[in-house]
Amino acid sequence: MKQKHTILYDTTLRDGAQGVGIAYSVEDKLRILARLDALGLPYVEGGYPGASPKEAEFFARVAAGELKLANTQLVAFGTTRRAGVEATADTGLATLLDADTEVVCLVAKAWDHHVRETLRTTLEENLAMLRDSVRLCKEAGRMAPRKVIVDLEHYFDGYAVNPDYAREMLVAACEAGADTVVLCDTNGGTLPACVSSVVKEAGECVHSYENHCQNRDEVRNLLLGVHFHNDTGCAVANSLLAVEAGADQVQGTVNGYGERAGNADLLVVAASLVTKMGDSCLSNEQLAQLTEVSRFVADVANMSLDQHHPYTGKAAFSYKAGLHASALDRLDKAYEHIEPEAVGNLARVVVSDLAGRASLKLKATALGREVSDEDAIAVLARIKELEQAGYSFEAADASLALLIDKEQGSYRPLFRLESFRVEADKREDGRVTTEATIKLHVGDERFVAIGEGNGPVNALDIALRNALTPFYPELAGISLLDYKVRVLDESSGTDAVTRVLITSGDERQTWGTVGVSPNIIEASWEALVASLEYGLTNRDSGAF
Repeated sequence: MKQKHTILYDTTLRDGAQGVGIAYSVEDKLRILARLDALGLPYVEGGYPGASPKEAEFFARVAAGELKLANTQLVAFGTTRRAGVEATADTGLATLLDADTEVVCLVAKAWDHHVRETLRTTLEENLAMLRDSVRLCKEAGRMAPRKVIVDLEHYFDGYAVNPDYAREMLVAACEAGADTVVLCDTNGGTLPACVSSVVKEAGECVHSYENHCQNRDEVRNLLLGVHFHNDTGCAVANSLLAVEAGADQVQGTVNGYGERAGNADLLVVAASLVTKMGDSCLSNEQLAQLTEVSRFVADVANMSLDQHHPYTGKAAFSYKAGLHASALDRLDKAYEHIEPEAVGNLARVVVSDLAGRASLKLKATALGREVSDEDAIAVLARIKELEQAGYSFEAADASLALLIDKEQGSYRPLFRLESFRVEADKREDGRVTTEATIKLHVGDERFVAIGEGNGPVNALDIALRNALTPFYPELAGISLLDYKVRVLDESSGTDAVTRVLITSGDERQTWGTVGVSPNIIEASWEALVASLEYGLTNRDSGAF
């Protein structure tokens, strides 16, 4: 029997961005896209190019070659043409095509109720809107026809009340030339018992049409996909059942981010497909990256990751009960459904020091460092101490690189801080001014520098640059790109420890640093200094 290979389709940057509390910057989106490409996901949906200037900038920067994708095809998302408007005259479709991606995803309504009440058009016109839009996107490809994916919105709800029309939309997408047709559970209310029969019936329609085309020498490889939301807590289960019923593609998001209760967690789906169902959607090497990817995206999105998250959470393989701990001491897999290392995680009672060292040494190599077994043990011990204090290095590779340097004794600070002070003045006219004063030593020389900015971090950045630029003119090429703050213990109120993540970059690369302190300015200072130190001492490393 041929091994199943499910195609993974990520929509963290589009559907995931609709989650409460998530607001990606362009830099955030580029960093996440780069990490998902490194993981090896075949498709990443970047967003709707016409939604905002930010979305347009993101697609423009990728199209300009700022990010070289090795494994992933970036997908632009949009809607079918408007009712009563020619496809060639529809501004939404024009914007979608201007994004210049080789793959586009069109969403079309498959529930007759929504067609009449939301689109305010006829069922026949909705079918025509789908056909015209798919054909235009296929014909507008530059070198070859674009790959077109069609998301049939509200398919499961529509099928429940009017299966004939939902099926018509499915066939219309196939007839128009779609490469993949996706059944969407947009409201997230479908239960597992309903999934298999609907997917099997849709699969029969798709593959029947595919065979019909091949009989006419129109070779097609039509695929069937699914897209589940998690409003009943069943999105992952529904996705796995759909694959079992014949679905070729699964859409989802990292960590299940998305509107309302979220989307199917693509990492959990992938891990279950590989480890439980023998699917080849990810290789073993890719699977071992899942924990890092999960935490990286959480940090960039500035979201707290549930420690009980399946597969990738810090507590996913932790054991507190005495019976479990005792059993693990005698048989380390007694309460583990898979080996934690398979998904890049670790057991919290019986931690494999060898696996920890191996992972760290690989990471160090990627950062341009060589680490011995002895040094790796010391670095891992220090990382564990810092994690207890609230540090996280998944999105702060530069801080990890500097930590390795410190443990190996190769770290050399650029300066010695004597003191800094930050003052903010609220004026009668409503303006707020912030001034930072820094006293530091470079070699045997002492400097006092002042910086005025639009906030304490900006003021500190300016003051620090004013002091250091005479010694390090390369600072002019390093920019602070993003700044995020997360409260680590919300129950402590204003006394809580805060984690600051700073993203910086030059003309070639970007890097992340982290700072942790009960004082937000101190945490910001730590991340800021690390960012400049890394940028100045690792400009030729190519690690990022």
